[in-house]
Amino acid sequence: MNSTKPHYFISDLHFGFRSYHEEKEQIKLFEKLCDQIIASKGDLIILGDLFDYWFEYKTVIQKYSHRILTKIEDMSDAGVNINYLSGNHDFAHLGYFKDSFNVILSEAPLTLTIDGKKFFLAHGDGLVKNDIGYKILKSVFRNKLLQNIYSKIHPSIGIKLASKFSQKSRHYTDGKNYGTIDGLIEFAKQKIDEGYDFVLFGHSHQRKFEKYNDGYYINLGTWLQQPCYGLYANDEFKIIELVYGKE
Repeated sequence: MNSTKPHYFISDLHFGFRSYHEEKEQIKLFEKLCDQIIASKGDLIILGDLFDYWFEYKTVIQKYSHRILTKIEDMSDAGVNINYLSGNHDFAHLGYFKDSFNVILSEAPLTLTIDGKKFFLAHGDGLVKNDIGYKILKSVFRNKLLQNIYSKIHPSIGIKLASKFSQKSRHYTDGKNYGTIDGLIEFAKQKIDEGYDFVLFGHSHQRKFEKYNDGYYINLGTWLQQPCYGLYANDEFKIIELVYGKE
């Protein structure tokens, strides 16, 4: 990937979790960040769960998403390269983001080389060895046949059900006790031992920036607690917090 531009990373924004009125300030932060990415001619990597739930229909779009989608289109029109890794809340993508916004969607982890540094990027769901229950649910929810069947349900009902499933998934993630060893950190260490310089995840909603040997494990937490973004520029990675009401 071109090393002459900054690279921005976001994860677990969960748009749609609150009412539109309650999320307005968070949406404004996202819009300002998008404008910054455009102005800096940067690239954007979304590490999953941009939305609290996303189920894509052929002709219907969730109404709460319009401002987010507008800014994604603005970035695409400005030449921003956008990689979007599906999370456990926004996995039901069809062709809309790719066809309308030229977004590169992926359900698998992504590897990039930036400024000669190797990045391993993933949402993080399903990577913890002792989370068998979730892995079973993931295989069901991402089954394309089942998604096609679900799409036949009227959107008003389907979106309401998807919201309920999303809430249960988020409560499961927030309340899950993975034992004394953080499985994501252990997985990240394995990837660093394989030669990666930076390993980035979301999913756990626990912000991390930890050095291990010659690499770093980074988790961007969640915008439900503290909006932030990751920035890699000038051979340095930073986590930068976004402040409400700050111009």
